[in-house]
Amino acid sequence: MKDHILVADDESNLRKVLGALLRKQGYAVTTVPNGQAALDTLRHLDYSAVLTDLRMPGVDGLSVLRAAVERDPDLPVIVLTAHGTVDTAVEAVKLGAFDFITKPYDNTELAKVVAKAVSTRRLSRAEPSSAPEAETHARGRFGLIGTSAPMKAVFDIVAKVAATPSTALITGESGTGKELIARALHTHSERADRPYIRVNCAAIPETLIESELFGYERGAFTGANSDKPGRFELADTGTLFLDEIGEISTEMQVKLLRAIQESEFERVGGIKTHRVDVRLIAATNRDLQAQVASGAFREDLFYRLNVVPIRLPPLRERVADIPLLAGHILDKYARKLDRPVTGITPAALRRMQGYHWPGNIRELENVLERTLLFCESDRIDADDLPDEIGPTPEGGLTPKAMVPPGVTRLKEAVKLTTRRIEQEMIERALADTGGNVTHTAKQLGISRKSLQTKMKEFGLREE
Repeated sequence: MKDHILVADDESNLRKVLGALLRKQGYAVTTVPNGQAALDTLRHLDYSAVLTDLRMPGVDGLSVLRAAVERDPDLPVIVLTAHGTVDTAVEAVKLGAFDFITKPYDNTELAKVVAKAVSTRRLSRAEPSSAPEAETHARGRFGLIGTSAPMKAVFDIVAKVAATPSTALITGESGTGKELIARALHTHSERADRPYIRVNCAAIPETLIESELFGYERGAFTGANSDKPGRFELADTGTLFLDEIGEISTEMQVKLLRAIQESEFERVGGIKTHRVDVRLIAATNRDLQAQVASGAFREDLFYRLNVVPIRLPPLRERVADIPLLAGHILDKYARKLDRPVTGITPAALRRMQGYHWPGNIRELENVLERTLLFCESDRIDADDLPDEIGPTPEGGLTPKAMVPPGVTRLKEAVKLTTRRIEQEMIERALADTGGNVTHTAKQLGISRKSLQTKMKEFGLREE
């Protein structure tokens, strides 16, 4: 399916040119002549990006932006603006616009910005689902679902540091919800009403990352027809989230380190020093300490980022949360797909809890959506789940299950393997004894106190 772009502009010729350019790039395009028409179509269709002129009669581009962001905060909105309204366009970005392009625009630049917006949209659609923060903590906190001990530890850190200006480094495997934690740190801080600017470092070519972060001056390179602020400037007084920080080159790490240490930088091609007040949050699914050891990541930059480390546990370390997560995801897709499925049987949940989930919550979401489409009863049963979901033969762990993708250091692999085996043995023993802690401790050959400590660690106390 093609990515669908909405173009709103009151100039007929410009609409035709933009439509032709974007269709040539392989997109499906809908063009509308004014802001009201854009609002009407936004209510009924799902777009990958919106391209809107800033100045239009009646409903202007800012109104389109506000409506689009309110309806879907992850929908990228690109603002087209004349030279005289660049300051307004910068404000639009601070209000949630993905980017702005000045007229007359360069076709190559516009194509790159749209491609980046579409790529970001795809990534946001792949992020794990969030739920509104509940009045109580019965299902979780900060937009994340989970009551297990590992997640409670994460929530405690967020609660303690959100209001501070300290830099945070969020680590965790792909699909664990790092973006949600970054947003929580911002929305629960004193900067909540200030800009929140996200940069996916992995989605930006190495040759463009400097100009994206720090901006550029007119004439700095071919196609730089006007001054353009970077993400650091747009995030001034607010929060800058650098996702996939482990992907940037060592050369760029030096410039980023200086910007973090001194809170200042120069645009590409410029000599004026810009000072900013930015709260920095970084995230990665890589082992940055291993990259430091190999020389791929600067040690001084690592320590600048790792002021507040927040590790998000993979799903296999928080299996006690699977019933809550699965229930929430099921409700979401049952409504979206209009399917009369209202629950999941205990047998299906046990099978799901016995699986290692290398794709974490993102994989859980994909599996449940697929299962929902083919389920013929009002509840998902164990037999409805795909064949790959469930314990390995004879109830043992396969090497792939024990050592997740991305883990390359022996000590880390041993630690993860040991934790998973401990958790599995405790869960089996609890099942054998009907949940009797005394009998379970005796069967495992450990003290009751040690067992209770381990149960708390693995989030098994509630069970």
